[in-house]
Amino acid sequence: MTTPARAAGQEPVVQVGLVDDASALAVRLDGCYSSNTGQRFGPGEMLAVCRDGAIACRGAVTCEGKQLALTPNNPLSDVFSIEATIGNGFHWQQSEMQTFCGALSLCPRSRDRFTLINHVPLETYLQSVVCSEMHAASPPELVKTHAVVSRSWLLAQLAERDSRGKSHVDAPTGRGEIMRWTDRGRHAAYDVCADDHCQRYQGVARIESSDVVRAITLTRGQVLTYQGQPCDARYSKCCGGITEEFRTAWGDQDVPYLRSVFDGPESLAPERELEDERAVRRFIEQPPGAYCHCDDQDVLSRILNDYDRATKDFFRWQVRVEAVEAGDLIRRNLGLDLGRIVSIEPVERGPSGRIKRMRLIGTKGARTIGKELEIRRVLSPSHLYSSAFVIDIEGPHGSPRAFVLSGAGWGHGVGLCQIGAAVMGCRGTDYRAILEHYYPHTALQTLY
Repeated sequence: MTTPARAAGQEPVVQVGLVDDASALAVRLDGCYSSNTGQRFGPGEMLAVCRDGAIACRGAVTCEGKQLALTPNNPLSDVFSIEATIGNGFHWQQSEMQTFCGALSLCPRSRDRFTLINHVPLETYLQSVVCSEMHAASPPELVKTHAVVSRSWLLAQLAERDSRGKSHVDAPTGRGEIMRWTDRGRHAAYDVCADDHCQRYQGVARIESSDVVRAITLTRGQVLTYQGQPCDARYSKCCGGITEEFRTAWGDQDVPYLRSVFDGPESLAPERELEDERAVRRFIEQPPGAYCHCDDQDVLSRILNDYDRATKDFFRWQVRVEAVEAGDLIRRNLGLDLGRIVSIEPVERGPSGRIKRMRLIGTKGARTIGKELEIRRVLSPSHLYSSAFVIDIEGPHGSPRAFVLSGAGWGHGVGLCQIGAAVMGCRGTDYRAILEHYYPHTALQTLY
C-alpha cells in the first residue's frame, strides 16, 4: 500500500540514518521539540541512552522497543546538532559537528543500542546533499545536474525498497572465488544513510549560498527516467577518463543507461576499447583529454569541499604495496592467510579499465576476488582510489619485494563523473546536455 509520503505527485519525506549503532548520544537542540511521550524538549543539550531496549532521555523513558520521536515546534527555525563521522572507512574519514532541520527519532535496535533517524522533505534533503557532495560555489548547471541525479537515485531506491528491497551480496561462484558488492538496501530501518555509502548528507551548514537553493528549486521534482521509471542514477567523484558500466561494480544485470562513455569530446576518445592490459596501461600512462583531467586549482577550489581537496592526484595516482604488507592486508581485510603475496593478476576488467575480478597468489594459496569495491578494500588500509590500475613488480618474479599500482580515477566510475560534470558546467554546458552525456537513453520528467 502506498504511504501518503510517497503518493504519486507528492514530495516524499526521507528517512535518513544519521547514527546507526549508538549506546549513548549527545544531541543539541536549538529550538523546542514536542515528543511522542507527551513531553517537551529543548533548547539545550540532551543525552540519550538505550537501556533494556528502551530510550531514556531527560526523564522520558519509552516502552521497550518503542522509539522516541521529536518534532520541531517551528520547522523553519528549529534545528538539532550531533557529532558525526564522515567518509566512514575511507581515507578522508573524520568527525565534525553537523546541524540538521526536520524531525528526529531515536529507535532501539537491541537491548543497549539505538539508531538516530532524521525525517526531512526530499527537496530540503537535496540542498544538503548537493552541497555535501560538491562545493556550494559550484556552477549552477552542475548544481542542477546533481540535484536531478541525486533526486533520481533516491526515488529509485525508495521504489526498490517498497517493492522488494536489496542488500549486501556475497555471491558464491562455485569456483573458489569471493565476489562481493554492497548496495544501499542493507539499511532496513531507514531509507538512506548520511555518508558515502548512499549520498553525503552533512547538514544545513553546507548550504552556504542562496544560488544553490535557487538552482535546485529550478529543477524541483525533475527526475531522470527510463521506460517511465526513476533511474538508479549512480555517480562517483572522478571516472579517470571513461565511465564504468553497472555490472562491474554491482549485480550482473545490464542497465542500459549505466554504460561506459568517454568523459570528453568524441574526437579525443581512445581509438580502441580497454580490452587488454596493454590498452589499459597506455590509457593510464598517456591519458586522453577528458573533462575530469582537471588540474586548474581555481576550478577545483570552486567545486570541491576542503576534505575532498585534501585528496591529490585523483585523476592519475600511484600506490606502492610491500609484498609482506599485501599479505597482511589480505589477512586482515579478507580473513584469508595466503602468506607472502607473490603475484597480483587482473582476471577481468570493465570497459573503463576497472578490475572486476583479480587473482591474488601467495606462498600459502591463491584466491580470485571481486567486485570493484572489494578489490579497492583488500589492498589498502582504507580503500584504493579505484580498481582501474596496472601492476608493476619490484624485485624478481616469484619473489617480489613490492607491487606498484598505477591507477586512474576516484570511485567506482559508474554514471555521472562529478569532476567531469563540474568542468562541463564551468564551461557553460546546460544541465540537460550534461545528463544526456552521462545517462544515455533516459528522459527528464517532472514527477511532482
